[in-house]
Amino acid sequence: MVVGAFPMAKLLYLGIRQVSKPLANRIKEAARRSEFFKTYVCLPPAQLYHWAEMRAKMHIMGFSAEAVKPLNEAAAAELGAELLGEAIIFITACSCLMLEYWRQQSHQRRKKEQRRLSWDALQDEVGQLALELEALKAQMRAAAPRAALEELRAELREVRVRLCDTDPPPAPPGE
Repeated sequence: MVVGAFPMAKLLYLGIRQVSKPLANRIKEAARRSEFFKTYVCLPPAQLYHWAEMRAKMHIMGFSAEAVKPLNEAAAAELGAELLGEAIIFITACSCLMLEYWRQQSHQRRKKEQRRLSWDALQDEVGQLALELEALKAQMRAAAPRAALEELRAELREVRVRLCDTDPPPAPPGE
């Protein structure tokens, strides 16, 4: 199955036409009820579209393009209603796509900002831990001689006990 050969643009256009039919029918009804709506809203886009289409076709076939006749009023009202319905659906769909794109972009920016803030917080935490580690190392260096002193005191007590062969002296206060 060849996916690239399938005309996606044609499918999209047919989808827009199908979705816009109920709207076009309502616009046709409004054009039938209101002469102003038909004359100033439906007819101008239909006549312009017809003129551009016929001029392009005649140019392609090699005929003079000045001989394009306008559509009759009923056909123009119907074509104008269909064009307006398709335009409304197309503009609505494009607007929804743009809004969704902007929402996605905003979401990505928020996620990026949250990651940056998390990274900064982790860096700060690592910095704090490094400072605490340095403080602990300094305490360990300061505590090492104290432990050696305690060891020496214990050995001294043992020697006294052996020499005197009596009860060991009481430990000095504060130990």
